[in-house]
Amino acid sequence: MIPRTTPHCVRRVTLALTAGLSALSLTACGVVGGSGDGADSASSRKSYDITVGLLLPDRDTARFEKFDYPLIKERISSLTNKQGKVVYANAEGSEKRQSEQFRKMVADDVDAIVVDAVDAEAVEPDVRRAKDAGIAVIAYDRLAQGPIDAYVSHDNELVGQVQGRALVNALGDAAEKSKVVMMNGEPADPNTALFKKGALSELDGHVDIVKSYDTTKWLPEVAAENMRKAIKEVGLGDVAAVYSANDGMAGAVIEALQDAGATELPPVTGQDADLAAVQRIVAGTQYMTVYKSFLLEATGAADMAVAKVQDRSIQFDALARERVDSPTQRDIPAMLVPVVALTRENIEDTVIQDAVYTVEEICTEKYAAACAEIGLL
Repeated sequence: MIPRTTPHCVRRVTLALTAGLSALSLTACGVVGGSGDGADSASSRKSYDITVGLLLPDRDTARFEKFDYPLIKERISSLTNKQGKVVYANAEGSEKRQSEQFRKMVADDVDAIVVDAVDAEAVEPDVRRAKDAGIAVIAYDRLAQGPIDAYVSHDNELVGQVQGRALVNALGDAAEKSKVVMMNGEPADPNTALFKKGALSELDGHVDIVKSYDTTKWLPEVAAENMRKAIKEVGLGDVAAVYSANDGMAGAVIEALQDAGATELPPVTGQDADLAAVQRIVAGTQYMTVYKSFLLEATGAADMAVAKVQDRSIQFDALARERVDSPTQRDIPAMLVPVVALTRENIEDTVIQDAVYTVEEICTEKYAAACAEIGLL
């Protein structure tokens, strides 16, 4: 489902935009910053002793455990004078497990639930159960179906556009005749359609898309098997570039190409700025990834959850300046955080500047020479 946005301060960004500028753009839009703004007002004091349930979909995506959960937990603590708490559960890729976790949170009468659904459609009955119990539900990173109160994510169509544009730029004058393989995500994930739509808006008519695959549950092993099929059918030397929707699949694609004997790897895209992907970019085996500020997304979700529990509608409206539609609901208040194309040229200005990773974490012994080559060491 394509987000329908209303006029707002967050704007589409170009490849050159840094995460620091993204943060500034959101600040300019009036995003609540910390507990200081309304700490002395009666509405802000309405409820500090709150419990927010956080449901994340898997452990394969490194950012969820390393960044999203800790950031949301810290932000909610900060917004509630350290009285609020987060109850966290990870579904480990299982729709059934997430449903059980969701129902337990409803039974335990948490005040709000932030959910990144394993399956956006399958989670609808649990969202309705929460709403019937008077529990606010914030869809996080992935637009869940059902009567959700708000949605916090990135401009997912823009993610695909950034990826597609990067590939066309990498291929240069040879782009139109270049054979490109598309490795899309899980078809049941509504973000997949947005990534793909955005990518195709840049790739269609500019490259030759010879193969396109869906990837069950975003599993790297599925992407690797599909890449092996593409190599066999297209020919190793004829694969000029690979559109990979995320970093986990990009790693599997690159490994499949190397196992097949590729000595010069074609440009491969990614998304999420996983540490392994950043290191592959340093080494030159992965062309780019899309860096999405975990801090801005996690902070936005925490701010929204607390605002809903405290019934601070003015602050909530300032947080949710866009509107999106799902298959079951129209005009959902949304915050769509800008994204940045991360390449060898701007690692220092993105993930290092934002303290996502340190130079030491990226530039281990294996990558020291490559880091020195691009000025990180």
